[in-house]
Amino acid sequence: MAIPPIAALEIGSSRTVMCVGEADDSGRVKITGVGTYPTLGVRKGQVVELPQVKAGVEAAARQAEKLADVSIWQVLLAASGGHIQSVANEASQLIRSSDHVVTREDVEEVTENAKDVQIEADRQVLHTITQTFTVDDQPGIAKPEGMRCKRLALNIMAVHGLKNRIDNLVGVAKGAQLEVTDVAFSGICAALAVLTPEQKSNGVVLIDLGGGTTNYIAYCNNVITAVGCLAVGGDHVTNDIALAFNIPQTRAEELKRSEGSAMVDAESGGRRVPLPADIGFEERVISCRALHTVINARMHETLGVIRTKLDEAGALPHLGSGVVLTGGGAYLRKVTDLAQRVFGVPCRLGLPVNVDGLDGVEQPAALATAAGLVLYGRIRSEERRVG
Repeated sequence: MAIPPIAALEIGSSRTVMCVGEADDSGRVKITGVGTYPTLGVRKGQVVELPQVKAGVEAAARQAEKLADVSIWQVLLAASGGHIQSVANEASQLIRSSDHVVTREDVEEVTENAKDVQIEADRQVLHTITQTFTVDDQPGIAKPEGMRCKRLALNIMAVHGLKNRIDNLVGVAKGAQLEVTDVAFSGICAALAVLTPEQKSNGVVLIDLGGGTTNYIAYCNNVITAVGCLAVGGDHVTNDIALAFNIPQTRAEELKRSEGSAMVDAESGGRRVPLPADIGFEERVISCRALHTVINARMHETLGVIRTKLDEAGALPHLGSGVVLTGGGAYLRKVTDLAQRVFGVPCRLGLPVNVDGLDGVEQPAALATAAGLVLYGRIRSEERRVG
């Protein structure tokens, strides 16, 4: 039975994206329609103006419907924001059979027990991610079935967020006459679209640089070792520029895109950029070096916070495949150079290589979350059919 078209909705702080995709006979996903619209009413990944956000969702949905030639009434929803957290949980049990051989039932039982995560009542679990099993005193086992032991244990990571924040996003979709069938963390979606099995095996961290948030997810030996979200993104860089040079937000955003750099660029030398007068703002000239210094300070701080969190999680020494940057902020000039300096490992731009249909799209890394959410929907559909 073929999987019907999958629609994925990302309500970002800077733009709203609707992606529609279909899986072929091999299970490969092709994006058949993308709708985008500038987001108004979202700050740091949180809804603050429902009517404005709803209008953006409706506009993005109409574009995607037209391009994919489908009617969208059900969607998967991406969630992000500083309220997204992760917690580790462990469960263990004795192997009761006389031969002490781990059976499928043993694995399923310990898995269900590990997923029983105790969190505060106002929070909602989005994902329970299996990490590794421990067979007696031997950790790091991926598939324990058939092995002999007296005790089987499992570590999982639960990703959770505040219910009311998630409900607000769901409410926007409902207001646009869309039924939300599942909610997934944006960082996990972006990783599905961008990272390869080799990278996950060798160790890698994906950093999704959005407008109002920065998500990160680290893998080592194909296991997720760290997940998180910072309520800081490209909009904060824009705000820093506006405050530093006393210019409007719109002019600061234009300046960031046209002249910005995450590194203080020696090549720019003493080059200066003239800015015409605007309502309430005088005509002025800005030094490129000063502009780059402002941007560098914010980006260095953000990446430094992630580096500290990866170090605390024990993931930092295991980044054999380096750092991968995705999201709209990954197109900031020299941001990969800065990340390489902060983390001390190679860094590159991450494109959605695990889905088709985005050839020729401008800045495809900015669509990583929405495209990955379509892929997530395909995986969940297959799991339900098998299960």
